[in-house]
Amino acid sequence: MGEPRWILGELSSPLHQSTMMLLRTLASLCVLAAAAFAVPAQEKRIHHQADLSDHAHDDSDGFQYDHEAFLGKEEAKTFDQLTPEESKDKLAKIVERIDMDKDGYISHAELHYWIKHRQRRYIEENVNKHWKDYDKNQDGKIGWEEYKNTTYGYYLDEEFDDLDNKATYKSMLTRDERRFKRADRDADGIATREEFTAFLHPEEYDHMKDVVVQETVEDIDKNGDGKIDLAEYIGDMYTSEDAGGEPDWVQTEKKHFSEFRDANKDGHLDADEVAHWILPGEVDHTDNEAKHLIYETDTDKDQKITKEEILANWNMFVGSQATNYGEDLTKRHDEL
Repeated sequence: MGEPRWILGELSSPLHQSTMMLLRTLASLCVLAAAAFAVPAQEKRIHHQADLSDHAHDDSDGFQYDHEAFLGKEEAKTFDQLTPEESKDKLAKIVERIDMDKDGYISHAELHYWIKHRQRRYIEENVNKHWKDYDKNQDGKIGWEEYKNTTYGYYLDEEFDDLDNKATYKSMLTRDERRFKRADRDADGIATREEFTAFLHPEEYDHMKDVVVQETVEDIDKNGDGKIDLAEYIGDMYTSEDAGGEPDWVQTEKKHFSEFRDANKDGHLDADEVAHWILPGEVDHTDNEAKHLIYETDTDKDQKITKEEILANWNMFVGSQATNYGEDLTKRHDEL
């Protein structure tokens, strides 16, 4: 198995920066034991867009998918403990927050933004966790110098005399600075919270995707020609340490490289081919869910929904004690 790769968005976190060398050392000791369990590249490198819920999207079998899409998984659980009246009251307040232009309507754009925001809470929590570590002067922004000194200050100091590790940290510093500058859209050397989020989680932002591709190429490209050949591609996930021969999935990956990844058949993956590999175009689940909720709720078919329309269909958006077991108690009462 090749050297472990660090998940984008975690590479620059303080915990990972300070422990990376230790982890690499431990990883080298585990190579033989782990070789048989190497992770195929398509699972390790590709940035799939996560679905909005683990539940099947089948409204005939309940609205749990919609609840988790609209609220986020954890918040959906809290609504399941409320009475229907409490759920509707809280939903009404949420609708007011979604209506950003305060025109009394929820547009597709507003609903899309809300759902996207709820699904990105784990990223925001990660950023919040580290924000105070870097914002030393507590001005609500993080300058490059603040980040650099906090993360690399000790390792770049003259007293840190491990030359090999110092060179590694200087290389990491150069890479982080390039990523920081790309995230810093107004080029003022200072990151707002949104810019810092793009720095830590570049795979979430369109304007950062070339950085994701560039860093991936640099990780895998061992001969420094700016491209990835077959040996480098396979070497990223598997190194033959077992006399028993290659696992079947390695042969499959070689076939994928030649038949699918290497689109121009020149024996290498260039930046465009790497982008198609690790950043595949996929279904926009958030867009589909916003369209679905509007379609099901928009009684006058004007392509936008009001608070009244939403509350009339409240159990599609949120759950309650009544819907916690998959069906509305009112419906059960009618059946009795």
